[in-house]
Amino acid sequence: MPGEPTLPPGEQPLIPERFLDVPSQRLYYLSLGLLLQAIKVFDVLQNIFASDATTYYGRKWLIIDFAYIATLSRLRIPRLKYSRAVVLLQILSIWFLDGILFGGISLNLGLMGSSEISSVPSGIPSKLTTHSCLDRAHDIIQDRPDLPSTPEPFRLSDIFAPLTFGLFSFDTNSKDARLLGQHTVRMSPISTAHFNPQSHTFCLPPVSPVHVLVPILVNNTTPTNVRYSFTPLGSGRVEYVELGMKELKAIEQARAEGLQVVRNKDAGGYNEYDDEDEEETDAGTRLQKTQSLVHLRFSKPGTIRLDRVLDNSNVAARLVHPVEVTVVPCPTAQYTDDVVQDVRCAGETSGVDLTIDIRGVPPLSLQWSKDVNGRKEYFLVEGIEDSGHSHTAQEVARARIPQKLKVPLSLSLDALGKHTYNLESVIDGMGNVVHLNEGYRDAKITRSISVLRRPSVSFKACGPGNPTSLLIGSEVSVALTVSNADPMDGPWDIDVMFEPASGNGKRMKPWDKKLQAQENKDDVILKAGVPGEYVVTGIRGKYCDGDVLAPETCKVIEKAMPTAEIEWKRIHECSGDTGVSASLVMHGTPPFQVYYRSQRDAEPPRDLVKTFTSSRGELTLQPEHSGHYYYTFVQLSDAYYKKVALDGPSIDQIVHPLAAADFVGGRGRRVVSSCEGVTVGIEVDLRGTPPWNLELQVDALEITDIKTSPTRILVPIPSVIDKEGGTFDVELVSVVDSYGCRRPISVPGVSVNVRRMKPTVKFYGKHGQRDIIILEDDGADLPLRLTGDGPWKIKYRHKGNLDQVFTAVLKSPNDYIHVTQKGVYEIIEVTDSQCPGSVIESENTYTVDWVPRPFARLDPATVCTVEPYNRSHILPPICKGQDAHVDLELTGRPPFQIMYNIARNDEAGGTIVLDQPTFSSIQPHTRFQLHTSIVGRKYYEVKQIGDSAYPLAKHKNAVIPRSERLLFEQEVMARPSAKFKNDNRILFCLNDALTSREAISNDGGVIQLDGTPPFQLALSIRNLAASQVHRETVEVHDKTWILDLPSYRFTSIGPHQITVESVQDSSHCEQKELHPLRRSIWVDVAESAAITPVDKRVDFCVGDVAQFQLEGTPPWSIGYRINGKSPQFSLMHQQAGEFTVTSVSQQQKLCKATITDLQFSVHPLPAAQVGHGKRIFQDIHEGDQAEIVFTLIGEPPFTFTYQRAEPIPKKGGKPGKVLETHTVSDTTDLHVVAGTWTVTSISDRHCRYPTQSDGMVEKTRH
Repeated sequence: MPGEPTLPPGEQPLIPERFLDVPSQRLYYLSLGLLLQAIKVFDVLQNIFASDATTYYGRKWLIIDFAYIATLSRLRIPRLKYSRAVVLLQILSIWFLDGILFGGISLNLGLMGSSEISSVPSGIPSKLTTHSCLDRAHDIIQDRPDLPSTPEPFRLSDIFAPLTFGLFSFDTNSKDARLLGQHTVRMSPISTAHFNPQSHTFCLPPVSPVHVLVPILVNNTTPTNVRYSFTPLGSGRVEYVELGMKELKAIEQARAEGLQVVRNKDAGGYNEYDDEDEEETDAGTRLQKTQSLVHLRFSKPGTIRLDRVLDNSNVAARLVHPVEVTVVPCPTAQYTDDVVQDVRCAGETSGVDLTIDIRGVPPLSLQWSKDVNGRKEYFLVEGIEDSGHSHTAQEVARARIPQKLKVPLSLSLDALGKHTYNLESVIDGMGNVVHLNEGYRDAKITRSISVLRRPSVSFKACGPGNPTSLLIGSEVSVALTVSNADPMDGPWDIDVMFEPASGNGKRMKPWDKKLQAQENKDDVILKAGVPGEYVVTGIRGKYCDGDVLAPETCKVIEKAMPTAEIEWKRIHECSGDTGVSASLVMHGTPPFQVYYRSQRDAEPPRDLVKTFTSSRGELTLQPEHSGHYYYTFVQLSDAYYKKVALDGPSIDQIVHPLAAADFVGGRGRRVVSSCEGVTVGIEVDLRGTPPWNLELQVDALEITDIKTSPTRILVPIPSVIDKEGGTFDVELVSVVDSYGCRRPISVPGVSVNVRRMKPTVKFYGKHGQRDIIILEDDGADLPLRLTGDGPWKIKYRHKGNLDQVFTAVLKSPNDYIHVTQKGVYEIIEVTDSQCPGSVIESENTYTVDWVPRPFARLDPATVCTVEPYNRSHILPPICKGQDAHVDLELTGRPPFQIMYNIARNDEAGGTIVLDQPTFSSIQPHTRFQLHTSIVGRKYYEVKQIGDSAYPLAKHKNAVIPRSERLLFEQEVMARPSAKFKNDNRILFCLNDALTSREAISNDGGVIQLDGTPPFQLALSIRNLAASQVHRETVEVHDKTWILDLPSYRFTSIGPHQITVESVQDSSHCEQKELHPLRRSIWVDVAESAAITPVDKRVDFCVGDVAQFQLEGTPPWSIGYRINGKSPQFSLMHQQAGEFTVTSVSQQQKLCKATITDLQFSVHPLPAAQVGHGKRIFQDIHEGDQAEIVFTLIGEPPFTFTYQRAEPIPKKGGKPGKVLETHTVSDTTDLHVVAGTWTVTSISDRHCRYPTQSDGMVEKTRH
């Protein structure tokens, strides 16, 4: 073959290439190996979950892997042919892998040989063979972990025996190797089969493909063959079906897979047909241990009758009645396909008739619901069946045949809103319940009908007696309101009819129009441009006709433009024309606005407007200044039209206005005050043609040749009033203009108030004291005394700031001014309601002062050093815990409250505040307690001080400025201490010196010191045996010191106590209280150790405890030999042979002594096996017999105890109740009955397993 080298005849493949080429041979054989390894992976998984299959799988794959590799070597396939060494290595490697996979090898290699001892075989008569094993020793070790034990012997067979899984016969020791095996004999009970044990009903849904599973509850058997008969519904033909083990397993596997899919499908919705599987799953979880379920699968409706159930021994199970189940089609219900109008209008008298198709086994029950606007009601209809149904015997036999029925459903729609009718569930005559409406909506089971309100329409703000006005040449908006309309019914069409007004018929014809109203708008606007009558004739929505409400008519009236009839009249008086008047008659809708224009000489014209509320009016124009005037009317407006042009008459004239006079600021009587002088000035306003002559009613005063207006007239004060003060009136009598035309004047006069007393102001002070003391931030009211007529306005200032002047308006002669700052206040000016006044110089100042705030300082006798940098007072250092204080002198009003900060240095070089306490004192000289509980530098800062005037509760924000705070500080030094690092006892031998040596270990002789080096450490050594105390003082320059007193030697054995008496450091502070548990340490002084056996036995068994009397100080170290070897000493023997004690030492192997005459023999423990050490389960029927084999191992003669208990299950479980127990000394024939047979104890010539004490415990336990 191309690509393959030619091989010698002796190296050709075993299979000639003419049958199969070399690449194919490689491919097939390697594929076979890959398949075997895949099967091995499956067996590994099975072995993990099947605890009793380990040996079987291990042996199986040792043989298969060996055969595969050996066969590959024999086939001589090129590129797969290896040398014998490589083949051997392959076999060992894959066996090693099998050992790991199937539990034959443990990788915890550190435990090899730690608890295993080889056996010493010896031949004995009969079939019994003797082996020595040490499981009893294991049990004792587990019960007494405090006892040391000898190591077990190690053998290579202990490694290879597990690897071979029993293929090679090695006696490997395990935890229960002394009493191995048990033989369980069980009497097979009567098996039963119960068809449909829960009496469920079954039905087939209409979907396809689908099936139902009917359970069979079997007890005390595993069915391998099931036979049943099947009769289709409505047919007399019977079918017989027989299912074997393969078909039953296929059904169970498909069911399990289906249940898993249902559990994992979280959002898959609800299926009413899955309820039966869920009920069966719940029933399966409640089965007893001897019960199990199998299922029969059916996909066609009919009657099933269970005929027979066989197990693997072809033994038929007893059938429990009933044995018959009927599977019918599931009942269904749905609405017919009749067309039903889904929208109805309110007020319709006809109802809704629905038809429902129902199919199932009668009689049927239907549950349906009605939902009206979220309010749901349920209804149940029962006994649905064919009206011609009769209960004869023949009909009863046919009753299980499904029928298809039509059920009418008549509904009344008596409420507005959405009506929903759902078919909820249907129940057939067999009891099958199908939920039709679970979690979803289907048009076949749901009908929805909406009942809508009828819309209505009417005119808005227009109707009979309230027409709408229309302006010429424009349009008017007429609103129609749609009410009571359902949004679902929109949009709505509104029918409007128009009839033109009389006389307008030729210009506009009648019409009918449709308007549309949208869903989101309530009003519809109709644009009307022609006068007439608009009538709403109807409204219709998408589904419903509406109603027309009043007002249903709207009349539109056209308004005429406004006009005016104007007539001018001239006004003539003594000096000539003084103005004009116009009479107006206006046509339109009031109010009217008349726009006219006025022009004087060559001045620009002025546009003016006059409003009239009625249709008649008069306009009078009399200018105040003479000249040539021209008047004309321009426009006219009414309620509807604005600025309609007027073609009205015009007029011009030369006007000479009449003379007139009035006081400036008139419109009422004025009051003028005069504080000084013999005249008072009054302003007068004159109108007309100058110059004027003015006559006043004050001593017949007349002023002539007045040429300007306004003018100031000086009126003399009457002498009587000028002297004493008082009031007189000034009245205008008449005025004469340049034409000599005199006109009397009738205007309010002026009242002149003449005062000759000026207002004054001063500060008021009782007994002449004008000062006050107040708290800071509080205000003070400074009393005043004023004269004159209020209100007064005064000006004052603070003498500390003369540039700032304050003003105050006062209403009472005994008023006050409010101030907040301390200092002297001065009044500088006063004015009352009429006249300026004067300030009384001798009483124009007032002094305000503050109550001083409390203050604290150190007592002058305090010993301290002041730091100029921050003004801190440095107190002398003090030891920790020592009481200390400073005296403070307080200034203020007691009681005092002092808030201060306590701080210390932090690691960053700054300070950190520890606390901010507050303390109180009722005396001005108080004692301030210092804090000395923490080592380090302490800083004290007085932050706030309160007294009765300035309590801290009301002045929380009044903090003393940092530059004024009282500061002091102090260094707190630590007190020295000393203690042993731990309280471990120290061992010394007799005549040793107390020095740092190997005996001082585990920090037992280490002393820890706290404080400032160097230390003076005083120690005492007490010899309890001799009642002597040795004292010594050492100087230590470090904070850790190891005991080192070479001058002291231990001269007697027994305990010695070393105690720290006192310690002192460089600070000379008193030492703190020494630790009561770490102040002293014990030293054990011992002589040479000794060992003596308690009893004189020379023969021991493996697992026995050898008791010795030890002399010396624990712990001891004992050297010994077993069979010539010297392992670690123990009190428990796990290895057979000669045991010899060679030496003994105490504590850390000190004071060692040699032993020459202490040895004895250790014998192995006997063992027993039932059924060659295996777990055997044997099922027998009544009349059969079972054979049980007992194997005894040890040195004869033997005595063993066996017992029979209630049978236990194969897959583990607790042992049953003990039925009988016997002890025998020879092999006899036993009558075997049902139960679990085991050996509980075994004795040979020297030893017993378990020991006598354990056997008594076991017997008591049973």
